[in-house]
Amino acid sequence: MSEALEELSAHVALKRPEAVVSAAVAWGELTVEVQPAHLLAFLEFLKTDARCRFGQLIDITALDHPERERRFDVVYHLLSMQQNQRIRVKIAVAEDEFAPSAIPVHPSANWYERETFDMFGILFSGHPDLRRLLTDYGFRGHPLRKDFPTTGYTEVRYDEAQKRVVYEPVKLVQEFRQFDFMSPWEGAQYILPGDEKKA
Repeated sequence: MSEALEELSAHVALKRPEAVVSAAVAWGELTVEVQPAHLLAFLEFLKTDARCRFGQLIDITALDHPERERRFDVVYHLLSMQQNQRIRVKIAVAEDEFAPSAIPVHPSANWYERETFDMFGILFSGHPDLRRLLTDYGFRGHPLRKDFPTTGYTEVRYDEAQKRVVYEPVKLVQEFRQFDFMSPWEGAQYILPGDEKKA
């Protein structure tokens, strides 16, 4: 399997040298990083090339690297039923940059891009209806960014007295904000190796 992926890696790098930034096989999967400006042409190539035939877009997601200038990696997972192979394509985009929408090549990208926008705040140029998909209309922030607080900003609950849903700022007592990074098994009578509390 690894040999077939190495051959595929060499094939795409040879056929699309202007698009491919890097390609690597790790953990039995091929990951190809491409220039954002060449993404649509590269996806079209993967879909139509006789050696590739990656006709199914399985998922679009992102990774957040707040320390980098190009903060996000937008990641596309594709499947070739004919070749029985998978490929991961990724592009790096800055927080204020647009990623090109993959809808012209893969119409199924519509909701995947909406989810990625909702969770990470990444904007997709050319998307016909880029709005939140999983969070509420008035939701503030993007929950999968690393700088988003784990508690969120708003608490939603049903108020029995008012007979309606109430939005309130999150209120936590201070002891819930103490993190000692101990194992969840700290209360057990035995300590597993590596669970000792670090000074």
